[in-house]
Amino acid sequence: MQIAERKNRRDVVLEHLGSAHTEAELAALMSTGRDRINAGQEVLDLGFSRDPQSAVVHSKRSRQLLETLQAAWTALGFDVIEDEAFFQLVAARLIEPTSMSDSGRVLAEVGMDPVHRSTMKRCLARISEREYRDQIATKCFDHAVNRGDVSLVLYDVTTLYFEAEYEDELRKVGFSKERRVDPQIVVGLLVDREGFPLEIGCFEGNHAETRTIVPIIKQFQARHGLADMVVVADAGMLSTANLTALDEAGLKFIVGSRQVKAPGDLANHFHWNGNTFEDGQLIDTITPRHGNTKTE
Repeated sequence: MQIAERKNRRDVVLEHLGSAHTEAELAALMSTGRDRINAGQEVLDLGFSRDPQSAVVHSKRSRQLLETLQAAWTALGFDVIEDEAFFQLVAARLIEPTSMSDSGRVLAEVGMDPVHRSTMKRCLARISEREYRDQIATKCFDHAVNRGDVSLVLYDVTTLYFEAEYEDELRKVGFSKERRVDPQIVVGLLVDREGFPLEIGCFEGNHAETRTIVPIIKQFQARHGLADMVVVADAGMLSTANLTALDEAGLKFIVGSRQVKAPGDLANHFHWNGNTFEDGQLIDTITPRHGNTKTE
């Protein structure tokens, strides 16, 4: 006798209760199993008999999850794209990142009636043909501007891997921090100071990460007619060529870099006062002179 749950079309054993050789032992194990499953919870009286086989769950629906996704979709203005298949593809990726072919299962498990797989496949073509990304980017920008400003933006990249045996024009084997040899693509993301996405772009898997920031920034500027803003990125992203290109474009930039240790004067302050500061706080420090310091 075992307690198991159905997960991803497989039965996963949670606990082994024992073996029964008689009807009495079987009844005892069944009673123990029900107690473990109920975990001390009282039974809700729905008018069913005590026989567990008499109550069967035919379907389920995550109403709150679906209503939240739909409300956020509408609030951001994404409903300007009147394409149910597109919404379902996005919802499936948010609920459980998986392939397009498996999206139907994900949606069905939360109670949504998924469109046919062929409809999803045709939707992928419409996404490119009807420039869905441009429409989504415009709505994201409007949302960011309405709640603040985009005078400061942050940029970073990541890699997405594919379980594909061969490379193609986009998915290629490239530099991997995890030392993987699977085909990948490089994705660049620009966000506002609150982390809300503003612009996204993808590049070939063997494309150098440092060569992605300038195209994304210029794409963002051209789309919204912007000229003056500050770009924040880590030190590995901003090469000399990138810094020159940003400077020529009239953009300011902040290079973020992790320092191994604080300078001596700051280290002394941190030791006695901690490393937490209030907004706008100023501190006075004394830079110690070393023995080899020469004065004239």
